[in-house]
Parts: sequence; C-alpha cells; structure tokens
Amino acid sequence: MSSSRRVPLSVLDLAPVSAGSTAADALRESTELARTVEKAGYTRFWMAEHHGSVTFASSATAVLLGHVASHTESIRVGSGGVMLPNHAPLMVAEYYGTLATLYGDRIDLGLGRAPGTDPVTAAALQRTSAELRDFAQDVADLATLLGDRENPGRDGMRVRALPGEGTKVPLWMLGSSLGGASVAAALGLPFSFASHFAPDAIESALEVYRNRFTTEAYTAQIDAPYAMAGVNVVCAPTTEEARHLATTADALRTRIQTGRLAPLDPPGEDMLASLRGGPRLPRAERTDGRPSFSAVGTPEEVVAQLDDIVERYGVDELIVTTYTWDPALRRRSYELLGEAWGLPRH
Repeated sequence: MSSSRRVPLSVLDLAPVSAGSTAADALRESTELARTVEKAGYTRFWMAEHHGSVTFASSATAVLLGHVASHTESIRVGSGGVMLPNHAPLMVAEYYGTLATLYGDRIDLGLGRAPGTDPVTAAALQRTSAELRDFAQDVADLATLLGDRENPGRDGMRVRALPGEGTKVPLWMLGSSLGGASVAAALGLPFSFASHFAPDAIESALEVYRNRFTTEAYTAQIDAPYAMAGVNVVCAPTTEEARHLATTADALRTRIQTGRLAPLDPPGEDMLASLRGGPRLPRAERTDGRPSFSAVGTPEEVVAQLDDIVERYGVDELIVTTYTWDPALRRRSYELLGEAWGLPRH
C-alpha cells in the first residue's frame, strides 16, 4: 500500500553499546548517527534517559544532547525523554534552557514518568512521586520556568531558571498508556506514544488525547492535537539481510524480558535460539489486522509498513529506532529508509 501523505520522520537513539565495544565507542557512534540522519533529512534526533544499563550509554541525556547539537547544524535535538520524577523541574529547566540558549530553536524536551531503570537504581536517584497528578504539576512548572517571566503560572513561584526563562523550549509528553495521553491533552502539548515497545494501547491513547485535547491551559503550546508514534525499523537491501540483522533487536527484547541485559549481540539465529532456550521461532506477525510497529525488510517493504501505520492511526509524525550490532549498518538502515521515504537530503 502506498500513501500520498509523507509525514516527517525522526530518530530515537539510546546510545546502544555493541558487544566488543565500549561506552565511549557508543557515544561516538551516536554522534556520527546524528550527523548522518541530519544529512538524510530527518526532522529530530532524540535520546532517551536510561540508568544503570550495560546496554545503553544515554544516562546523562542533557550532556549528550549538548555534544550532539555541537556536532550538527540544523536537525532538532531533544530528549525522548527526560524521566521527570528523577529530577527537579528547576534543574531540567536550567539544563534545557541552557541548551536552547546555546543552540537556539533546535531543542525539544520530551517528558516521561517511568523510572528508566531498575527499582534499586531508581531509589538511588531519589525519585519524587510519579503519580499522575504530581507529574502533571511538574510539567506545568517546567512550562512556567521556561516561559516568559510574566505568565499565569508564575503566581506564587519564587524561583527562576537562568538560563532558561523565556526560551520556551517546546515540551512533548511521552507515554505508553492513557496517563501520558491525558496529561498531554489537558496541558495542550504534543504527544509521542511509545508504540515501539507498547503498541497495544495506541488506539485508546490517541482517542483519549484527541478527544480531551484543549488549548485553554496556559501551558498549551500547539493549536491542535499532534501525535507521533514510535516504530522499530531494520532496513537493508534485501529482506533476508534485514531479517538476519534484526536478530540483534530480537535478542535485545528477549534480554529485556528475561532480565539478562548485555551489550547488543551480533546477529545470528543460533545466538537468538540460545537466549530463548530453544529453536528460533518465526517472526511474530499480527493476526488482528493491525500493522506491527516493528518494520523489517527492504526500503520498499518498510515504507509500506509505515504507510499502513500512518493511514490507520492518523499520526502526524513517526519516530524510528534501529538496533544493529554494527553501527555502520544502523546508519545505512536510516539512509535507505530516508531515501525511500523521500526525505530531502541536506
């Protein structure tokens, strides 16, 4: 199926560490990836906060984004996202306000309320409440701190984010359930749904977001609902190669599900079977008529899958994430997809 509506494509990166490499290697490769996808015409390069993980090196997200922004010129750079209960809103406003002061209107601030780690590490981070009401208040405080000094949210707020005040860094609400959708709607913010790892709730979440969206809150930053969906992608010149490379991502999912985290495994069916304790199962296909949020194949096959997602869910943007053991093949995957999608190369 083809679509005449080509929504923007963006990239979600977690600075994955491949087996046999180091965290320093992973950070260099993420920087090179940002430069590659900027040239390929992608809209955003987001990095997600994770802690205590041997798989991902993106714990100090704001530091990494400053590095990436300094090595790129035009692509939007942002968090996908900051796990807000881990941080004081004032500190987040200072960090991202500083980035905006340095790099202008290229910075996005995506916000989530998951811990982004295991319970022990979460406790060490001295997390505040992740209850929905408290989270929504923290988001509203962030909007106030990043807004003009004279704004309705300032009543009773005695602190200021300097730098940060007046930068109006765009806020995004992230979510994998109805909670994030309801907060995004109530505060008038764009919404990015984590369908790349929690696809089953996307229809109900988007329905809540669109039906409840309001611009009446002083935090509102857009005039109408704007939804983005996450998709796992592995793109290669042939279907067979793409499926072979995707065994790395399959192994990552198995490791996450079983709590056996490790750097990204090299591709191979034998490796995947050993992790699963038996023969490799055929790649899971949806039987309910809904498109999958894991697109693996040639550029044409992946584009057809993404077209299905855009048509079915009416999303305004897609954010794709790719895991391959070889970082060069990860960059190639994004380049092949960008060309097939018709992105304007820079």
